[in-house]
Amino acid sequence: MIKVLRIINRFNLGGPTYNAAYLTKYLPSEYETLLVGGIAEKHETDSLHIVKSLNIEPIILPEMSRSIHPLNDWKAYFKLRKIIKQFRPDIVHTHASKAGLLGRLAAIHENVPVIVHTFHGHIFHSYFHPLVTKTFLNIERYLAKRTSAIVAISELQKRELSQVFKVANENKFEVIPLGLDLRKFAEKKKEKRSKFRSQHNLPENYIVIGIVGRLVPIKNHYLLIDAIQQIKSKINRSFELMIVGDGSERENLIKYVQEKNLSYRTNPLENPADVYFTSWIREMDGAYAAMDIVALSSKNEGTPVSLLEAQTAGKFVVSTNVGGVKDIVHPSAGIIVEDFNVESFANALLKAIESFERVNYQIENIVSPKIIEQYSYTRLVENMDNLYKKLINQSKR
Repeated sequence: MIKVLRIINRFNLGGPTYNAAYLTKYLPSEYETLLVGGIAEKHETDSLHIVKSLNIEPIILPEMSRSIHPLNDWKAYFKLRKIIKQFRPDIVHTHASKAGLLGRLAAIHENVPVIVHTFHGHIFHSYFHPLVTKTFLNIERYLAKRTSAIVAISELQKRELSQVFKVANENKFEVIPLGLDLRKFAEKKKEKRSKFRSQHNLPENYIVIGIVGRLVPIKNHYLLIDAIQQIKSKINRSFELMIVGDGSERENLIKYVQEKNLSYRTNPLENPADVYFTSWIREMDGAYAAMDIVALSSKNEGTPVSLLEAQTAGKFVVSTNVGGVKDIVHPSAGIIVEDFNVESFANALLKAIESFERVNYQIENIVSPKIIEQYSYTRLVENMDNLYKKLINQSKR
């Protein structure tokens, strides 16, 4: 029996939770996996329903959260060491930054034979002051030397981490894309669209541009709002920007919308406005079905799950060129904006509005099936199984 201790930053909605859950549930029978994670932050929706729907009972560490908190981080570190001593894993696999720091330090000090870390994104630009970023980068380089393998979720991310930030040599990296179950986003789309639009007072003749994610500075919703203001007078059809998510920037974004003389609403029963703040939506397959175009305006990303879900749902996407976006957006399914210029993003949105109806058939019938297959959790499990066994064999030499 191969014992795997899997440690995730926190149980919030997003790709890391799905990956950790599927790897915990579906690895072959010769594995025993224990899942440990921190808690979602105040403005986030927790994702424990995902792991519990798979009959997984994780260990929750309340002290481990995304934010830096020296005392709580210290407590979480010692709790992780205690778990390692009791569980005695052959492999410790950490997911995302905080878990990667605390989990790998604990594994190093408890002499775990194999240590694996997955970068779902990184914090090496656009998050912190340059001196703080440099400190984190130096810590990451130290940890990388003691890590058996580093998993990047795209080729672009691997090149960025190895060549730009020099976290580790390229031969330390394995590229294993996200693994998800995307099938529901391609099913019964007409029924879901009609139901969602009815529940949220969205007339069928409206063009709905959606963005999905945390309302935090790194997601750069301001760029999208500026672009919406710029194109409003140029669109001859009614439209609404639907902002799905919540976070620390919510009130600032609402104020910004008002400053831009755009109307907004927060209630599904209200009349449509320029901008609709929905907060978090659990049944996202219905939300994507109701959208026509899906945008992403981030300054930094790993592999944005929202763009995979959107294309699976047959939606045209417009995104800044960040992280692994170029690896996942099919050329016929979206426009990638090379800079953070408002005019460039606005022009991309106008082109999307002009063309999305012409390309929907191709996205639904060619792009969507490819993404479902390429990013399936069964492929993720197979690739990780092969990596684990290779590293176990190497550790015995």
